Amino acid sequence: MLTSLQNSTVKQLRKLQQPKERKKQAVLLLEGTHLIEAACEVNYPLRVLCYTESWQQRHLDVYGQAIAQAERAELVSPEVLKSIASTVTPDGVIAIAPRRNVWEALSSQPKDEVSLGVMLETLQDPGNLGTIIRTAAAAGCEGLWLSEDSVDLGHPKVLRASVGQWFRQPMTSINIVEQAAQFKERGMQVVATTAAAELDYWQLDLTQPTVFVMGNEGAGLSDELMDCASVAVKIPVAAAVESLNVAVSTALLLYEAKRQRNLM
Repeated sequence: MLTSLQNSTVKQLRKLQQPKERKKQAVLLLEGTHLIEAACEVNYPLRVLCYTESWQQRHLDVYGQAIAQAERAELVSPEVLKSIASTVTPDGVIAIAPRRNVWEALSSQPKDEVSLGVMLETLQDPGNLGTIIRTAAAAGCEGLWLSEDSVDLGHPKVLRASVGQWFRQPMTSINIVEQAAQFKERGMQVVATTAAAELDYWQLDLTQPTVFVMGNEGAGLSDELMDCASVAVKIPVAAAVESLNVAVSTALLLYEAKRQRNLM
């Protein structure tokens, strides 16, 4: 059992709390039973599994799956686990895993053509992104594209907020202006969301192949991306309300598309 905070392995794991170090090592920090279980369900590889004795006793099934997938497993004290966790109250297990774009065999990239997709420009809040990933997976979204200046897809808060759907939702960071232009050229409906639009989102025919383009939490969509849209819609709000949260807005649009398609 690892009990010393001065242990070289523990020191290395503690470094992964820093985004720069995770990027340098091209790894993800998976914290909590839910994420470990979700990774095991899709056979996502685990490089290092750290767990406490009490967690092992409470989650024997997940423990068995995780041990089988992990290259290395370490029983650690609660103090050591807390020191390597980024959460305030870790539940007893943490794993280090390779980033999705590094481990190509399980890479789930969006297809070039989809029936329903979402593009996100300069999204900054990891909680918003994780929620959108979870919602997109629930609504049957086939692809999620994130601009390269957005929050890191591998941010621990993104992973946690996705509640395991990070491993199932096809997504990538990319030049979304070029991608949106390509979709438009192929005849797909590229839908920009802006308060200045005349059309309410439910008035649009969303039964055809559609990609929603969502903007930054504060600034909205850039002019460059707006020019790539084939149509613009708004989500009406009361006069005293400036706008909706981007994750809520995305959910409304995706489920309106789902509703219309269920009527077909």
